[in-house]
Amino acid sequence: MSWGTELWDQFDNLEKHTQWGIDILEKYIKFVKERTEIELSYAKQLRNLSKKYQPKKNSKEEEEYKYTACKAFLSTLNELNDYAGQHEVISENMTSQITVDLVRYVQELKQERKSNFHDGRKAQQHIETCWKQLESSKRRFERDCKEADRAQQYFEKMDADINVTKADVEKARQQAQMRQQMAEDSKADYSLILQRFNQEQWEYYHTHIPNIFQKIQEMEERRIVRIGESMKTYAEVDRQVIPIIGKCLDGIVKAAESIDQKNDSQLVVEAYKSGFEPPGDIEFEDYTQPMKRTVSDNSLSSSKEGKPELKFGGKSRGKLWPFIKKNKSPKQQKEPLSHRFNEFMTSKPKIHCFRSLKRGGVTPEDFSNFPPEQRRKKLQQKVDDLNKEIQKETDQRDAITKMKDVYLKNPQMGDPASLDHKLAEVTQNIEKLRLEAHKFEAWLAEVEGRLPARSEQARRQSGLYDGQTHQTVTNCAQDRESPDGSYTEEQSQESEHKVLATDFDDEFDDEEPLPAIGTCKALYTFEGQNEGTISVVEGETLSVIEEDKGDGWTRIRRNEDEEGYVPTSYVEVYLDKNAKGAKTYI
Repeated sequence: MSWGTELWDQFDNLEKHTQWGIDILEKYIKFVKERTEIELSYAKQLRNLSKKYQPKKNSKEEEEYKYTACKAFLSTLNELNDYAGQHEVISENMTSQITVDLVRYVQELKQERKSNFHDGRKAQQHIETCWKQLESSKRRFERDCKEADRAQQYFEKMDADINVTKADVEKARQQAQMRQQMAEDSKADYSLILQRFNQEQWEYYHTHIPNIFQKIQEMEERRIVRIGESMKTYAEVDRQVIPIIGKCLDGIVKAAESIDQKNDSQLVVEAYKSGFEPPGDIEFEDYTQPMKRTVSDNSLSSSKEGKPELKFGGKSRGKLWPFIKKNKSPKQQKEPLSHRFNEFMTSKPKIHCFRSLKRGGVTPEDFSNFPPEQRRKKLQQKVDDLNKEIQKETDQRDAITKMKDVYLKNPQMGDPASLDHKLAEVTQNIEKLRLEAHKFEAWLAEVEGRLPARSEQARRQSGLYDGQTHQTVTNCAQDRESPDGSYTEEQSQESEHKVLATDFDDEFDDEEPLPAIGTCKALYTFEGQNEGTISVVEGETLSVIEEDKGDGWTRIRRNEDEEGYVPTSYVEVYLDKNAKGAKTYI
């Protein structure tokens, strides 16, 4: 792989790419500089922190550092100071080993790039000069040939005219010979210049440009290798200080392990022990008088009454706790659950799993045999695929147009007319794809217009259901707490399950089955293997409880306890007279 042979006509792109490579290198240098600044700032902040908490000389704080805990803290501050020094080492090494070298290398790289592209432009200018010389000699040769032809025709005309003197004929003959000689000289000159130009052009495309582009390629590869080596150095600079940082951390751990609480306690004793003996017993001094102090009956009775009252209060509280009435959810909290359950049982969007139900092996182009939601998804996917194809064909058309422009500017590279057929074919394909996309978009718009949107009231009810469920769980959690703050998990879980099960059963029992609105006869056998479907046998008669809403499914019932959906095309429906009129679906 060589840029000289593979990219012989990409001079401008290579110039841009090499400049981009230098910009990337300068960006990496800027990144390393900012990292070194961060390391210096971090080290400075760590040193200031260590200095801030160092004990001041000749102060009371210096006396406090006789305790082992304070000594350990002082050792931690010293180790932190050393830790900050390692970050300074990182900054210094990155600056000296990466930043300085890369800055010098970028300057050399720019100079080398400038020299290589200068040689390339010089070669371009030389080949352009040769081309101009070739065009000039070609035009001169063409002009001399035309003038020689005119001179020859004039001589023949003069020679045929009997009224012209011999001298005039001789003069015309000499002029024709001179013009003919000039044409021959111009031809020889044009041939020589053409050979020289072809030689220069061959050397330009097979020698000069490949050599220059090879130098540029080697320069670019050296840049890539250099930035990779710098990244390795970046990691190694960090790795070199890890052992020393580990020693600093080990010093902090060792200082922490040197703390002796018994020693510190003994130092406290030594610092504050007074040496006095504890005082002895105080002798009794009797101040008894003839009037003796008696105990009041009221105070005695009140004290006696107070104790049972407290005891009764404690017992009553303990007795009342098992009979605390639990907060039950109000009746309106059941309504969202019932609403959600009814919606879950009767909503038709659940038929989305029926996509495999197809009569026959051929799928209609508009996917009309699918339920509405699945049909919408299929149509949307088809529209997206068509848009991708349109974009692909558009890109191909743009590429062909650009190639045609290149051929128009440089006829030697190819015939522009050869691309007209391909361009017309691509344009025709784009138009076909756009018509196809418009057709599917129309079907998609029709399906989306018929799909029912979720109402705001349903969303509010759903939000109310979630909020009330959270409130019910919270109340149950509060009921699990006893007055003394105890908490029983098993009882709370049992009560919660019972309450939820009871609410669910009540809602389920209250729901009445839908009335039958007609009957139907199965035209074909249908195996209801998906959720929500029901199997029918050909010729079987069943009750219709919900007619087709436009999605291709009819809800039926068998024996008052088994119901589900079947494809409308599989049954023949007869509605009651009191319904919307007798309708038949085949």
